[in-house]
Parts: sequence; C-alpha cells; structure tokens
Amino acid sequence: MNILIDDIGSFPLPPNISRRLFNKAYVLARDAIINGRNIKKDEFLLNNFYQVIIDSFRKKLNAGLDVVNYPQHYDMHKQFADVVHNAMDKGTYIVDEKNAVIPEIYVIGEEAKRLYRETGSKVSLRVCVTGPLELYLKEIGTTPYKDVLLMFAETVRLFAENSILNSKYVTTEVIALDEPSFGFQDISADTDTLLDVLEKAFDFKGVIRHIHLHSPSRVRDILDVKNLDVLSFEYAASPKNIESVSKNMLDSADKQIRVGISRTDIDSIIAELCDKGITKPTAEQLVESEGAIRKRFINAKEKYGEMMTFAGPDCGLGGWSTQEAAQLLLKRTVSAVKQ
Repeated sequence: MNILIDDIGSFPLPPNISRRLFNKAYVLARDAIINGRNIKKDEFLLNNFYQVIIDSFRKKLNAGLDVVNYPQHYDMHKQFADVVHNAMDKGTYIVDEKNAVIPEIYVIGEEAKRLYRETGSKVSLRVCVTGPLELYLKEIGTTPYKDVLLMFAETVRLFAENSILNSKYVTTEVIALDEPSFGFQDISADTDTLLDVLEKAFDFKGVIRHIHLHSPSRVRDILDVKNLDVLSFEYAASPKNIESVSKNMLDSADKQIRVGISRTDIDSIIAELCDKGITKPTAEQLVESEGAIRKRFINAKEKYGEMMTFAGPDCGLGGWSTQEAAQLLLKRTVSAVKQ
C-alpha cells in the first residue's frame, strides 16, 4: 500500500491580511453560508475570507500533498465553540444540523471545478474537526458528565458528516478529530465513557477516520474505538511517542497509523537557531533538510510496515511566520517520502 502524504491543517495567513479582519470576515461568512447567501457577492467577505482560503489551499495543493487539509486560519476551538455557544442559548450543546458548517469546506466545494481544471486531477480533501474531548475541556472542564460529553460528540459528528464532499472534482478522503490535550490534560472519564463518546463522534461513513493526538500516554484507552481507522502521532519533535505504540498493538486493534515525520514546533526551532547565532532565519534555515525528514520516514516505515498508511508534518503550521516557509516544509516532506 502506498503511503499517503497529508497535512494536519493550520496554515499562516498571507502577509496582506490582518488577523482582526480575517476573524471578523470568518464569523460573517459562516453566518452568510448558514443563511444561504452568496459570500462572493460581498466584497469584504470575498477579499478577507473567500479568496484567502482558496489562495492558501492552492499553496498546499502545489506542495504536492496527496491529501490536503483545508487551510485552518481560524482558532481551532472557536471555530466550533462559537456555534456551540449559540446552541447553549437554547439549553443544549448539540448544534442545529444546518449550523454545523465549516466555511472553508464550502469555499473548496465552490472552487473544486476550477481547481480540477488548474491541476488536472480531483481534489483529495482532508477535514480536521476539533474533537469532543478537546471541546469539552475548553468549555466545561475535567469533571465528566457523560450526557454532556455525548452532546459534544453529536455536535462533532454533525460537523464531520456535513463536510463529506463527493463529486467529479473533489472527494473528502479523510476526516480527523483533533485531540491535542488527550494524554496531557484529561477528563476524568473511564475507558467505557471515552469509547462511547468517541464512537458517537466517529459515527459517519464514506471516509478514512483519523484521530490526531500529541501524546500516546492513554492510547490504550482508545484502541477499541470500533469506527476509528487511523491513529495519528507526532514523531519528529517527540521521537519517544512511537515507542509507546507497537505494531502488535495496532494489529490486535485493527488500526493503522499516521506518523509525523517533519518538525513543526516553530518556537523550539527558532530557539535552537538562535543558540547557533542565527537570529533572523530564512525559510531554508527554518525547514529541516529532506535527508533528516527521510531518515525519520524510513525509521517509522521499518517499525510499522504496511500499518503505516499516512505520513506528513507533525502538526499544523499556523504559528509559522510566512506561507512560503510553511509551503517549503510541505514540499520537502513530500519529496522526502516520494524519493
């Protein structure tokens, strides 16, 4: 089986777009899409949201990724929590199905035909959705209330299901639930509760279902999630992570693995360069060499064999200073694997 190269999601904004204007446009665009308005007819939304998303997505496509995540420029928690807050006004944590919209997916769906003509191939899309445990931690805390956890799971499921595109020009190949706090800051829930919550959140079909973790410390608690296909871990910046996940564990649970093979921990990278006297690093200096990335890829492939079905950067690139540096990292990761 060929290993597919994907990315986790977040990406820097272009230099001509301010964070304040983009965030304002994001909220207005989401409301317009929910209410059936054409956001391309609004000059502010066209310039500060719609065109930003499609231009950033093109940069990812042009890096050569096999499966491309929508460019996540908005805060990964607020992106979904904003809509949950509206539901809370009605006394529930379950959002209305029509409101479970990821605006970036709408844009990519609208532009899919144009992208198909530009690239000559169908867009293979990855969709990241902030997971129910992560949202619960941010909104409620660590004390588990199973009924509330299940409501968050249903909300996540609705966002995921509404993001499945399937046309001549674009297909949603992967939906990944992001659970970066799991294993670090945990909800005090037993394994059975975790399984019920995640199985409800993953209750959709027609795509490959990932869970992206930053820590493997509680991986045994989620190996038995029946409708989960792929475990995704950082490896480049945290090489000990894959020591906790054996091939036998994956085999017995009928799971595959995605391994992060290129570093994205930009603050640590900059600090290391600063220690070497490089205070204003170029994109070439920020991004690891293909050789370093390839070495990790080979090590992970030797460990997991056919069970390793995806590879790519450790995490998102939203904290990187420029789109050019982020795109270079994607290009080098692709080249390291393809060679």
